[in-house]
Amino acid sequence: MKVKAPQPFTFEAGPRAVLLLHGFTGHSADVRMLGRFLEKKGYTSHAPIYRGHGLPPENLIEATPEEWWEDVQAGFNHLKELGYKEIAVAGLSLGGVLGLKLSYSTQTKAVITMCSPMFFDNETQLTKGFQAFAKEYKELNGKEEKEIKREVDLLMDNSEEMFQQLGSFITEVKKNVDTVYTPAMIIQAQKDEMINTDSANYIYDHIESEHKTIKWYEDSGHVITMGKEKEQVFEDIYQFLETLDWKE
Repeated sequence: MKVKAPQPFTFEAGPRAVLLLHGFTGHSADVRMLGRFLEKKGYTSHAPIYRGHGLPPENLIEATPEEWWEDVQAGFNHLKELGYKEIAVAGLSLGGVLGLKLSYSTQTKAVITMCSPMFFDNETQLTKGFQAFAKEYKELNGKEEKEIKREVDLLMDNSEEMFQQLGSFITEVKKNVDTVYTPAMIIQAQKDEMINTDSANYIYDHIESEHKTIKWYEDSGHVITMGKEKEQVFEDIYQFLETLDWKE
């Protein structure tokens, strides 16, 4: 079976816009249901896809966190070029890390992080996540088990530099979260199998936002936007967005 490459999306609704950012090894499908939910509530959204994502795992390890950061800035600028003046940012996992960087680097209406890592003691989990993603991708392409193992082992050997860069990127954002002043919502799954859940408390405690909230979801795993509590997560995000001082 040939895996079809996913595409970015833009759902235009009202004058309030939200940039939706997917996770590491993920793509726009991570946040598509959230985008559709917000569209029904009158919010515009746009979800870019970072370089190397939504493609074979070999492409992913050739990309860098700096390129993903450029892709996020391009997504933000895409909304601005469409005429949106007030843009909030909501990101899952690595998307939340990128969203935090965006919120201290430029003027965002708000930042929402979902299951976003701050500690790179997560390296083993992120590596395992990448390994599982690579294996699943190759299984979907109908490869033999022996060939899959050989290719995945090679990928793991060749991914070390990318993981080092990812670790440095997360650490850099962690050091700068105390320069975030924009309204913030921190969302964390209790059953997160991918990251250190103390990350959520770290973000909440260290950002300087006066308007900030943290919410925990007891029955959710890492990809909270596609988990069993997703409807509640979407509703809570919408309610948070409604508390902001939008001009329109």
